Amino acid sequence: MAETNDSRGKFIKGAAVLAAAGLFTKVLGAVFRIPLTGLIGANGLSYYNVAYAVYSALVVMSTAGLPIAISRMVSEHMAKKEYRYAHKIFRVSLIVMLIIGAVSFIPTFFGADLIAHFVRNDRAALGLRAIAPALVFVPLFSSFRGYFNGRQNMVPTAISEMSEQFVRVATGLSLAYLLMPKGPEYAAAGATFGASAGAFAGLLVIWLIYTFNKALTYDDLASGSQNTDSSLTIAKELLVISIPIIIGSEMMPIMNLIDSGMIMRILQESGWTPEESKYMFGLLGYCSPLIALPWIVTQAVGVSMVPAVSRAYGLGNMEEVHEHVKLGYRTTMIIGMPCALGMAVLALPILKLLYWSRPDECADAAPLLAVMAFSIILSSNMQASTSVLQAVGKQMIPVRNLFIGCIGKFIVTYILLRVHSINIMGACIGTLTAYFIAMLLNELSVKKYTGVAIDYVKTYVKPAIATALMSVTAAGVYKAGEVLIGISGRGAAAVCTLLAVMCAVVVYVISVFAIHAISVDELQDLPAGDKLARIASRFVKK
Repeated sequence: MAETNDSRGKFIKGAAVLAAAGLFTKVLGAVFRIPLTGLIGANGLSYYNVAYAVYSALVVMSTAGLPIAISRMVSEHMAKKEYRYAHKIFRVSLIVMLIIGAVSFIPTFFGADLIAHFVRNDRAALGLRAIAPALVFVPLFSSFRGYFNGRQNMVPTAISEMSEQFVRVATGLSLAYLLMPKGPEYAAAGATFGASAGAFAGLLVIWLIYTFNKALTYDDLASGSQNTDSSLTIAKELLVISIPIIIGSEMMPIMNLIDSGMIMRILQESGWTPEESKYMFGLLGYCSPLIALPWIVTQAVGVSMVPAVSRAYGLGNMEEVHEHVKLGYRTTMIIGMPCALGMAVLALPILKLLYWSRPDECADAAPLLAVMAFSIILSSNMQASTSVLQAVGKQMIPVRNLFIGCIGKFIVTYILLRVHSINIMGACIGTLTAYFIAMLLNELSVKKYTGVAIDYVKTYVKPAIATALMSVTAAGVYKAGEVLIGISGRGAAAVCTLLAVMCAVVVYVISVFAIHAISVDELQDLPAGDKLARIASRFVKK
């Protein structure tokens, strides 16, 4: 049981560390994009966006599936004390990633002019060449991430990711500013080179961490047993594990791309003018960035689950597997439910706080955000179950389930968009349908392959009760603020919104402990958990 508690602690701390790093990089990304837009303008952004679209399409192979495959394989063999083999997996992954990086770099750098001409934006070629080195550095960086994650040490990944983003932002903005006098295409190239500089910095940082920890690694190599599989066998296994994950990660973006072409056409066929349909489609852009924020945290939980579950599953310790699965589900619900309901209840105030200069559009987007917010709960659960299935070697099943969900999304969206009174809301309901179907099918698959029995009261009912209390508080505080200070000015509205959020957070935290949705003992597994547990123990019993 002590070993299980230690593994649980690593899992929770790893998720917390990755979530903190993810939020940091997200904030820095926003800091980067806002001044860059003002500096290089629409023309410069057209060059920048071409380079980043190509980069994003090519880098997915090395960032979506392979780090998870490396993490899972390293974790399994570390658990069996096959330390030499785990390290061999890492060395082979470096070679695989270097090949992937070279295959991506060569056409991007040397074919930049052809790519830019193909997309009818010839002056974007400079930005493509500037970002091409990142296609070599990022895969190598991802190998180190997968290796450390497999050892259930998420700190190197977090530190290197934050270093990467900081250097990317500082370099990109500095070069964009310095090169702007030469023209927007040069400024855009400077901004895209920030990605290359950041990727190199992240790689350098995680390599230094690895180098300074070599003593520990070599101790493992000296004491561990050996596995005789060849490097080619390892490379094949890495690809077998990673390719379904990559396909799955691309499925929703592809469906969203199909959505983009389908929504406006169907709206116009249903009697809306081109201007009206364009406006309604644009309202979704107000909601998507907000919905994506909680996913950073729940995704971190999923990433941490893979090596933890994989390690226990590889040892045949199903009790520990069940412990991690139940804790992962419960953690995502404790995070996802309040984010979803809070966003639904305060949809209009949150939108007005962020997009204060467009109050009418905020009012039109608020109902969409209120509905889309519930996708946070569904997708959080889906992320957790997907990670479990990936960890136990069933990585193709979530792909199949998400594909079925996407078919449901297409059908529901197609039907509801044609209902004049529902219009663009049909796209939101279609997205909920996709996540619900995939989540339900994943749940059944997890039950089938792990035999875990989820405590539905502790996992869903208790967080739901705490979330309901929080939501009532948020709505009540905001309404009271409206009466007391009025909402005539933007400052007053911001005060009401922030006050409602702060009070809601306090009520939620107290509620989850009061109804034992989470215990003080579990709180100790978080970073700085001892201090948090001491504070919490003053108000609730362990």
